[in-house]
Amino acid sequence: MTRTLILGGTAWLGREIAAAAVARGGEVVCLARGESGTVAEGARLVRADRHDPAAYDELVGEWDEVVELSSDPALVGPALRALADRASHWTLVSSVSVYADTATPGADESAELVDPVDTSRYADAKVAAERESAGRLGDRLLVVRPGLVVGPGDPSDRFGWWPGRMHRGGRVVVPTTEGRWVQAVDVADLAAFVERAGREGVVGTVDAVGEPVPLEEFLREARIAVGSQAAVSGAVAAGPALELVTVDDATLLAAGVSWWAGPRSLPLWLPLDAGGFVRRSGAAYVAAGGARRPLRETVERVLADELARGRDRPRRAGLDPADEAAVLAVVDARVAPRA
Repeated sequence: MTRTLILGGTAWLGREIAAAAVARGGEVVCLARGESGTVAEGARLVRADRHDPAAYDELVGEWDEVVELSSDPALVGPALRALADRASHWTLVSSVSVYADTATPGADESAELVDPVDTSRYADAKVAAERESAGRLGDRLLVVRPGLVVGPGDPSDRFGWWPGRMHRGGRVVVPTTEGRWVQAVDVADLAAFVERAGREGVVGTVDAVGEPVPLEEFLREARIAVGSQAAVSGAVAAGPALELVTVDDATLLAAGVSWWAGPRSLPLWLPLDAGGFVRRSGAAYVAAGGARRPLRETVERVLADELARGRDRPRRAGLDPADEAAVLAVVDARVAPRA
């Protein structure tokens, strides 16, 4: 029986990985404080604070696979010292944010990384975690660098905001789409890859990224999903007809709209000179057996989840109705006829 230890496992991606491992019939243990949620059914939670020097004392025996989800130096180093000698294989979940160049489309795992001078920064911490793990584990290490991870349960709201917002109807602010792309990997596909790669002993570095699609195509798929959902449910639109209002970058920035994610943002909107960040090569991921389900399927899964969680709930990303109305007011003022 495969013994898998997940350092974390109660939050979104970790729980998905644990569920995938349980489905394969192995023993799955998650070491976490347990404050982010519950473990997957069939997994066992070892409740511990990883800042505690005794956090790993309950983890006895050898492990076929260890999955590290953190990049915090205060957590990564102690875990390696406590467990590396008892692990046949180790997977570190990193990020494509480690790359210094975000402009070049098609770049792969050989691209230059950022210099980890300040590990309080996300990218620096990930690079530092990669280097420390490689130094301790050598050829037992797989570094998985996901791109944008999306799917049901996503706590970031970056991807899900769009179908959720379109479902509400009315005038929707969108950025100019020419030259812009979306590259997303479904959380279920990523979790399945991490589980299988650990079980099969895949090592090296893999950018786990989806197929790049034009931003315009993503918005079209979100709109199609909203229409299909309404048709299947027989629901009558609760709001006005959907209208996408394209707003240029200068206007959005002047209105205080942020790039990519976070409060008062247009999710997935990036500067044109950062387009390489969402057009990375996925060749190594596909060659290693990584799945990339169709965009439409992921969008439909996400919309169903958005509606189940509450379309109008408070969000971590996107424009709230007041902010969106303010942007639209600026646009309308520019085109209003003069008296």
